[in-house]
Amino acid sequence: MLYKAFYGFSMGICLRYAGNRDEAAEVMNQGFFKVFTHIESFDTSRPFKAWLGKIMMNVSIDHYRANLKMAYTEDLDQAEQISDGDIADKNLHYNDLLAMVQKLPQAYRTVFNLFAIEGYSHEEIATMLNINAGTSKSNLHKARQKLKQMIFKADSSAGGGANYNNGMDYTPIVAINAINMNGGIFKQRY
Repeated sequence: MLYKAFYGFSMGICLRYAGNRDEAAEVMNQGFFKVFTHIESFDTSRPFKAWLGKIMMNVSIDHYRANLKMAYTEDLDQAEQISDGDIADKNLHYNDLLAMVQKLPQAYRTVFNLFAIEGYSHEEIATMLNINAGTSKSNLHKARQKLKQMIFKADSSAGGGANYNNGMDYTPIVAINAINMNGGIFKQRY
């Protein structure tokens, strides 16, 4: 009953970190195994959903660490640059955005999720993933650049019906609002 009741919530967390639905299901099942084997450690004075979410996130990070040898990382200096001159100004559907995030290399996807969605600092991410803070910053930068590329590509294949920023100096920050799960592009001025 517990598995059925929290399947969607747990799968949503795991999908953000996994490369595909099968991988997410595998990670989620590992998470539920931890939940069932450590249920006695749950503090009933705290919300169960928060405890479960933390476990699913940690299992996703453990899965990342186990596959770290296949992770793709580079120095920030070698990152591809994209012009901010043609930024699409439209909302994406959550599933479209999730699919784009899942296409990111695993290292980028993990750092992006921890920073943009979970709210961890680069220093905290570095500790969790056994990398340095500079690598975390680099991976976040490259994740955003790749997401921009995917958004541009999706926009151009949609027939060009989007409004563009007309040369304004800002960069989109792609994030998923984990509370209401409405995906979108949030802009931050630099």
